[in-house]
Amino acid sequence: MSNSSSITQFLLLAFTDTRELQLLHFWLFLGIYLAALLGNGLIITTIAWDQHLHILMYFLLLNLSLLDLGSISTTLPKSMANSLWDIRGISYAGCTAQSFFFFFCATAEYSLLTIMSYDCYVAICKALNYGTLLGSRACVHMAAAAWATGFLNALLHTANTFSLPLCKGNALDQFFCEILSILKLSWSDTYLRELGLLWSVAV
Repeated sequence: MSNSSSITQFLLLAFTDTRELQLLHFWLFLGIYLAALLGNGLIITTIAWDQHLHILMYFLLLNLSLLDLGSISTTLPKSMANSLWDIRGISYAGCTAQSFFFFFCATAEYSLLTIMSYDCYVAICKALNYGTLLGSRACVHMAAAAWATGFLNALLHTANTFSLPLCKGNALDQFFCEILSILKLSWSDTYLRELGLLWSVAV
């Protein structure tokens, strides 16, 4: 395959070739997925309905639960479908979308965790100034900044990755479309792209 335009689908790594183990994988991941949906759904519902929980820490926890739902819903359903129907393929557009949304949710989660750490620091070390430093307007601005950072970071890295010519086949060494796995399919030098990706995750 000479370039990425000739690739119409990617092949994801299969957990196993044994049909019984594929079905076991499906049921195991279905249980994990439903538990994640239930747990995050309960957190979101509780925080949204209880007026006493409308403070910064719980507002950030609500956002974190939404992003957790997004990241798990981006990867697990396709993996479960592949195991259930004994297929490995994902379309080029589907792979692009999966890479973007997973990277978006992961980056925004890291940003929110950083904000939550700052919230704890202010609550402990600057308790008298907590209301001034972290008012309701600051809550919304920090959460919006986390989501915007995730979006821009994901847009940059996804566009950067899928603009590369891919010529080393279409089989990914991963169970979902991950940017680093896609970079391995390119014949061009991806060192700087990988370094930028690792730097953005580390920061």
